[in-house]
Amino acid sequence: MEIALRAALIDWLKADATLAAALNAIVEEAPTRTALPWLAIAASASADWSAKDRQGREVRLALELHCRGDDPATAGALVAALEARLAALPAAQSGFQVVTSQFLRARAEQRAANTRAVLVEYRFRLLAD
Repeated sequence: MEIALRAALIDWLKADATLAAALNAIVEEAPTRTALPWLAIAASASADWSAKDRQGREVRLALELHCRGDDPATAGALVAALEARLAALPAAQSGFQVVTSQFLRARAEQRAANTRAVLVEYRFRLLAD
């Protein structure tokens, strides 16, 4: 279910007009030759969250946004759009149901050459269909 969730999230985020217009890439792993800004899944991990009659997983997933600029508001607007899109993820997915999704934490840092990185972590609890 973890891999299926990763794929569903990438497709869901790519389908958002605001994110697609603002980002040069929305991918599963950090792109090697893509200009900033881009968004990628930095890492994920899963644990058992099964019920008596259904297989389940709790998936913790980190998304990493890389952008450029002096103004923190630029990254803030992209993170707000990302969080709004994640909140709207449909519960019914192919092969599984999203029971809950919860923001866990975020971390932002200014890096060299006027770049910024923002890491946003979520927890998803899933049950198989």
